[in-house]
Amino acid sequence: MAANVMKSSKMFYKDGTHNFWPLNITWLQRKYKSSALTPENREKLANGPGLSDFVSSSESSTYNLPLTLEKNNNKRLRLPPWLKTEIPRGYNYSKLKKTLRGLNLHTVCEEARCPNIGECWGGGKDGTATATIMVLGDTCTRGCRFCSVKTSRAPPPPDPMEPLNTAKALASWSLDYVVLTSVDRDDLTDGGANHFAQTVIEIKKSKPEMLVECLTPDFRGDMSCVETVVNSGLDVYAHNVETVKELQWCVRDPRANYEQSLNVLKHVKKYKPTSVTKTSIMLGLGETDDQIKSVMEDLRKIDVDCLTLGQYMQPTKRHLKV
Repeated sequence: MAANVMKSSKMFYKDGTHNFWPLNITWLQRKYKSSALTPENREKLANGPGLSDFVSSSESSTYNLPLTLEKNNNKRLRLPPWLKTEIPRGYNYSKLKKTLRGLNLHTVCEEARCPNIGECWGGGKDGTATATIMVLGDTCTRGCRFCSVKTSRAPPPPDPMEPLNTAKALASWSLDYVVLTSVDRDDLTDGGANHFAQTVIEIKKSKPEMLVECLTPDFRGDMSCVETVVNSGLDVYAHNVETVKELQWCVRDPRANYEQSLNVLKHVKKYKPTSVTKTSIMLGLGETDDQIKSVMEDLRKIDVDCLTLGQYMQPTKRHLKV
């Protein structure tokens, strides 16, 4: 599965000194000399959230229950308040859900049972609703232990109208930036690469100024499929390594691995050096600081531009614990 479940995330880009720094859309706009964002929105993004906005010190300082299990204790800990969310509701949430169902579209928000769906779809405090469209259906051919998307060896064939319907929906939402992701489709010859690319093409036809990020599968390491998506006209090519190298075997499906994911990102840069590449890792699976640093070093070696760090949230009791 190309997407993961996160509570919140922090994004970084790599500058000329090979250091990772906070990334915002303003930087991406400058890179492409695009005018999709208004000066007011650019200023908002330039002065956007910092690390302090992702850390709730007031709640954590007054919480008295244990946050870690004692040795040989297999009981489930009670979730602290900052890891809980409200039941999804509200006008924006209902409107977005109705639009998606009417066009037979799927989102990773729903299929992966993301706990933040109410906040994103409802628009939060600023009233701006966001969603990540998931193409190629709602059933994955792989079964990662952090992901709650349905799995099957033989999912239904992709909806041929999905690229056009996706473009229609996004055009009606008046967005400046959209993220497309997908399930893994190992049952298809091209892994769904042509379907993915066609979706981008339809979006660009409908709204050329919209920035499109594609969060893709690894296509079983088939670099010709990677090239197909790169040639679609996307603005950001994303593929997640998901976790540190040492935890790949117990977190991801056996058909996915660390080196294969790095090779996908590396090939994008080799094939089209001007491409913006992006990846993400989840935190909260038992990784160490040194292991995270090692991932960052590996990403710098292959010139990955953006790195997102996100808090893993357990979608159901059957999945890996935080």
